[in-house]
Amino acid sequence: MQSLAQVLDMTGLTDTGQVRDHNEDAIDYDASIGLMLLADGMGGYNAGEVASLIAVQVMSEMMRAQIEATPPHVQAAGSMWTVAHEMLLLAVDRANSMIYQTAVAHPQCAGMGTTVLAALFYNNRVTVAHIGDSRLYRYRDGQLERLTRDHSLLQERIDAGLISQEESRYAPDKNLLTRALGIAPYVETEVQEFDVRPDDLYLACSDGLTDMLDDESIARLLGMLSVDLDLAAQNLIEQANIMGGRDNISVLLTRVKRDFSIDNPWWQRMASWFG
Repeated sequence: MQSLAQVLDMTGLTDTGQVRDHNEDAIDYDASIGLMLLADGMGGYNAGEVASLIAVQVMSEMMRAQIEATPPHVQAAGSMWTVAHEMLLLAVDRANSMIYQTAVAHPQCAGMGTTVLAALFYNNRVTVAHIGDSRLYRYRDGQLERLTRDHSLLQERIDAGLISQEESRYAPDKNLLTRALGIAPYVETEVQEFDVRPDDLYLACSDGLTDMLDDESIARLLGMLSVDLDLAAQNLIEQANIMGGRDNISVLLTRVKRDFSIDNPWWQRMASWFG
């Protein structure tokens, strides 16, 4: 079976930005297991940095252990979903508990929390778990599509028709979240699954990027630079900084080089053509 590292190109960058004096974002990625992780922390006394780091470290360790024990494409018993869904939910729950317990034990960390965005690629699919307003986009056939919906008061106002998408870019309360990881003993995680095709490009990012660049600007940069993911990530961050860089900026990119179906590998499909 081909390694995912042969199928997926991945890169990631995080930057403090032009205004903040430290970086409360944390990222991790590993093409060999098809995993992207991004967290954007919040809390005083640098506690946001602690929360995001715990989230990424705990989830990375949990996901690696689970993937080693069970392939993510396996159908979960009694469920219409693959075990990838359960893996991500368990990892998020563990990270939530660790952050919450750390905040309770250390007064200087009281109230800390973080967004989280986790994407797991397998068998021509990607399963996405997220909490907060860190986003996952898909760039396919020249079109950029946002795959996640922000858990924010602003998104609720947009959904209710109280404010337009264009007006939302200038709303003063755009960063007020309705969900965050680690601020309560339990948290509701949104999990979705999408098909993956060769030549797809996936962008995970913190709001430090999307508050500075609109979707059209992001799509234009991805279209021009998609052949070089490192350059694309650098340019996205540079452009966000040029536009003000008011927050930490984190970018993860994954390009799908070819089909990576497990259920129906290429040699079986070729055999069926001539059968």
